[in-house]
Amino acid sequence: MDLLVVTLFLGLVLGFLVILPLLRKSDHGKAKGVQSKISAEASKAYTKSEVSLHNKRTDCWIIIKEKVYDVTSYVEEHPGGDAILVHAGDDSTDGFFGPQHATRVFDMIEDFYVGDLVK
Repeated sequence: MDLLVVTLFLGLVLGFLVILPLLRKSDHGKAKGVQSKISAEASKAYTKSEVSLHNKRTDCWIIIKEKVYDVTSYVEEHPGGDAILVHAGDDSTDGFFGPQHATRVFDMIEDFYVGDLVK
């Protein structure tokens, strides 16, 4: 009887651990679709000097491959802590493509797109 209870409990826990990430992923996809529409409509061109004004924790923009991203809402969630602030308001291409990032960041970054960099 005890073995049955333990087996059921472990089954529920494992099921929860499998389903929770799937639910988060589907919620992220919905938000991404909405954000992509907003971004496409609101995209704009920014100069490097305009981007450089957004260089703090509460207002953090970065440049990656000539595209501008407002990552302010992600600063506190960044797994690398304050490392995201090293290039706040500046080009972060090299840091972004560093070995420390998992491949999922390449999908996530588009959620923060605000425009293109003009030269």
